[in-house]
Amino acid sequence: MNYQAQTDLTNAATDFAISIEKLGKMYTIGHQRAKGDGLRHTFESALRSPIGWLRARREKRLREVDFWALRDVSLEIKKGEVVGIIGRNGAGKSTLLKILSRITTPTEGRIQINGRVASLLEVGTGFHQELTGRENIFLNGAIMGMTRAEIVHKFDEIVEFSEIEEFIDTPVKRYSSGMYVRLAFAVAAHLEPEILIVDEVLAVGDSAFQKKCLGKMGDFAQSGKTVLFVSHNMEAIRTLCQRTVWMKNGHVHKDGNAHDIIEDYFNTVSNDATFSFASSTYGLTIEKVVLKNGLGEECGQFYPGQELVVEISYDARKRVVRPVIALGVVGMNGTCFTSNMLLDGFGPAFIEGVGKIACSFKSIPLLPQNYTVKMSIRSENVEDFVINFQEVACFSVAGDLAEYGYKGEYLAWAPRSTSVVVPYEWLLPDGTKAAVSLDLPVHERETVLLP
Repeated sequence: MNYQAQTDLTNAATDFAISIEKLGKMYTIGHQRAKGDGLRHTFESALRSPIGWLRARREKRLREVDFWALRDVSLEIKKGEVVGIIGRNGAGKSTLLKILSRITTPTEGRIQINGRVASLLEVGTGFHQELTGRENIFLNGAIMGMTRAEIVHKFDEIVEFSEIEEFIDTPVKRYSSGMYVRLAFAVAAHLEPEILIVDEVLAVGDSAFQKKCLGKMGDFAQSGKTVLFVSHNMEAIRTLCQRTVWMKNGHVHKDGNAHDIIEDYFNTVSNDATFSFASSTYGLTIEKVVLKNGLGEECGQFYPGQELVVEISYDARKRVVRPVIALGVVGMNGTCFTSNMLLDGFGPAFIEGVGKIACSFKSIPLLPQNYTVKMSIRSENVEDFVINFQEVACFSVAGDLAEYGYKGEYLAWAPRSTSVVVPYEWLLPDGTKAAVSLDLPVHERETVLLP
């Protein structure tokens, strides 16, 4: 099939930065080259047995599968918009950004880009490995159409932001992944693009530098520039972006207000989540992870102040000595609270055979929102992971905050607020004390206080 795809760069006086129409990207997968399947072997086979060669070619075509990483994607992003792109792995997010960054070409559809683009995608792209950091800064600036004087004017800012001045004259092939990301982001953000495209690559950096980058992206957006940001960090998306595009199976599943889309995404992920795990190295199988309330009943919905029990069923065919388990309850704004044997020191001496381990969070001080439970298991040396930190269960917290003494006019904003409420007390100018807590509903507190 013959497709026509087009990418236009235009300086026309339009109100959009990026226009995407019926975009598609197809890959052919499923065929692995057999040993001896080179050009010489192909000619020899064709000469010795033309009929057999034709049959082999037909069988090869049958083994090939067309896979659409993107299909029928249409978007229009206005100048000055900050757009988050979310979705599970394999949804097509990175493929879309690679096409917009002109790293790969579309199979079908049309793109119009109005402005100079700087992109920060996976580690290893955008720099010449043999050149130094200094030389790569000038190379990237030249590629973006900047004069040498303009690059020199920005050079000190780039180096200062990247925090790698000591290594600026070292070839980037000797950089660590963190150093690479520092310089790559500094270059992308300071060479005055009209459109900044950032993938999940920021996850490589340390937390302090991530915050620095997010702050710079916020400044960039406030200056009226356009930002496309792919991330699994929903708090970063919610903070930076007014609009969010949810990609699913290569299509635009939903597009709209960031808060609403993130909430819908979180609900869907929560409902679809199932977990099991097997490690042949350690002989450990996690059969299931279930959530229970304080009565021992399996439960997917809790109320503020209730007990939350995380129960892990396992089958250890080999003895696992001193496993270190960590659990984290995560909301839309990040991790709410954790339990960690690495810190509290209460891990078992070993696990062997079929059994269960449970952790009870006695009173969850959580606002009505959706949450996930993440788990990791480390080996005895605490450096090796039996299971990396990953989602194992989901639940929601429901309830009317008015029943817990909340009187604010904007209770509808609770699903967007920071999730955890530690008990606190206001002391007002007239001497009034106002206590706030999610431990118990007001009527239950009054009952407890009765003589």
